Amino acid sequence: MFQALADPTRRAVLGRLGQGPASISELAEPFDMALPSFMKHIRLLEASGWIRTNKAGRVRTCAIEKEQFAVAESWLAEQRAVWEGRTDRLEQFVTSDHHNTSDNKKETGS
Repeated sequence: MFQALADPTRRAVLGRLGQGPASISELAEPFDMALPSFMKHIRLLEASGWIRTNKAGRVRTCAIEKEQFAVAESWLAEQRAVWEGRTDRLEQFVTSDHHNTSDNKKETGS
């Protein structure tokens, strides 16, 4: 899921789709690449669940899959809680170690 976000072109496509659905040609316009190359980005985003496409006649329209963003947001919230807990414990350790070191220096006259 997150590998799809590693490429700046795909992140830009998602940013644009955040404003609403768009056709492939609209999405491809700002990028200096051939349409088949751009379509690889679209297929990867679709396979990863970030977007869905719909073809009506000759026009393929892309839209964001909001559910995938909710899954990512949930995972990130879990990770944030884990890392905040770790950094809080590290802060307590460093603070208490610094305090103990200062007390030891006072006792030994260092």
